[in-house]
Amino acid sequence: MSTLYPLKFKTIYKDKIWGGQKIKTYLHKDFGTLPNCGETWEISGVKSDVSVVANGELAGESLADLLEKYQSELVGQKVYAHFGNIFPLLVKFIDANEDLSIQVHPNDELAKKCHNSFGKTEMWYVIEADPGSTLIAGFNQELNEQLYLDKFNSGHLTDILNKEDVTAGDVFFLPAGRVHTIGKGLLIAEIQQTSDITYRIYDFDRVDDKGNKRELHTEEALAAIDYKHYPEYKTSYQPKKDETVKLVTCPYFTTNLLDFTHSTSKDYSTLDSFVIHVCVEGAYSIKFKGEVYEVKMGECILLPKSIDQVELETTGSFKILESYIE
Repeated sequence: MSTLYPLKFKTIYKDKIWGGQKIKTYLHKDFGTLPNCGETWEISGVKSDVSVVANGELAGESLADLLEKYQSELVGQKVYAHFGNIFPLLVKFIDANEDLSIQVHPNDELAKKCHNSFGKTEMWYVIEADPGSTLIAGFNQELNEQLYLDKFNSGHLTDILNKEDVTAGDVFFLPAGRVHTIGKGLLIAEIQQTSDITYRIYDFDRVDDKGNKRELHTEEALAAIDYKHYPEYKTSYQPKKDETVKLVTCPYFTTNLLDFTHSTSKDYSTLDSFVIHVCVEGAYSIKFKGEVYEVKMGECILLPKSIDQVELETTGSFKILESYIE
């Protein structure tokens, strides 16, 4: 078997009714003949869209094949014992040229029962935001199912939703059950559980190019929604240069922000997990066993568990999201 090394994957491009051009104009990723690109899937174990290696001697192999072959050497013993041959995280870039639908995702228990799937807890890191951009996360008041339905059925759903002003660098953690939508003008990096289950609650009466409205999942959403009101929905963190800053820790993933103005090294020997880097600004290169792996804004790289230490070298600066499972 080949020795594992830092792995890049072929980007999966998805056009969406609400998608735009920032994947191309801002992240410099070419989505070809698609009219727009709402999402890119950068690292995916979702069965319908499994990522394929783009670099090195394993190029052309799928992430699923690698998991079967390398198992804990790729993802770590604890991760492999829990998830087996399903890669546990999905990494995306999202360009909202229009508001996404108001939606909610089920938790593990509900997703298992209804879809034989994992649930969908996720986080957003805002890469770029048009002036005046907003998003929705959670409710602005305490609710129960009946109060929610009263507002929904009377056409006043948006009255009870928590709207947030957004700027670049903002972070939002969205546990399964939290009603949300990404607003127009936002370019976001998303890290989430491996799941493609979305319950669409309201879609602003939009129609596609054939004049059809998208399906809503009003009933399914009722069982998934967390009706509680929380004092804060935006993740609070203190940006620091040249340090590892923890953004989100949950049972499904930990994500840190590395905003570095110089080269550095990382020691991952105490982690029983793979590590994913999502480059959201600048560029750097990973030095490993005499090879150099270039990573620039809009790219992701997967460091297998078997890689304990890496050098991150830059001639300028870089900003990356670093994710793993603790």
